[in-house]
Amino acid sequence: QVHVVESGGGLVQPGGSLRLSCAASGSIFGIYAMGWYRQAPGKQRGLVAVITSGGNTNYGDSVKGRFTISRDNAKNTVYLQMNSLKPEDTAVYYCNVDGWHSTGNFVSWGQGTQVTVSS
Repeated sequence: QVHVVESGGGLVQPGGSLRLSCAASGSIFGIYAMGWYRQAPGKQRGLVAVITSGGNTNYGDSVKGRFTISRDNAKNTVYLQMNSLKPEDTAVYYCNVDGWHSTGNFVSWGQGTQVTVSS
């Protein structure tokens, strides 16, 4: 069983910043990649950012230059620093963990954290 828990969402004004955190725990032997996805009302879930165990990163086009993903491998934790936030960044942000445990590979999602950008 793998548990994924996000934190750090909230309400912020346009131009402001927020930092999201996501921790994975449970029966984990290793993690290939951790990432953030988001889903706004009426839209499909899409990639925000992902980071591999080796530190390679990939960002969605709309957040490049504003968001930064980082990772603490020892703690199985990933962070998302969000700067220069815009109203269109409003969404539920989900953490994704791609790894392996005793019975094979797994992909787990957190429950999501709401980010609202509004004045």
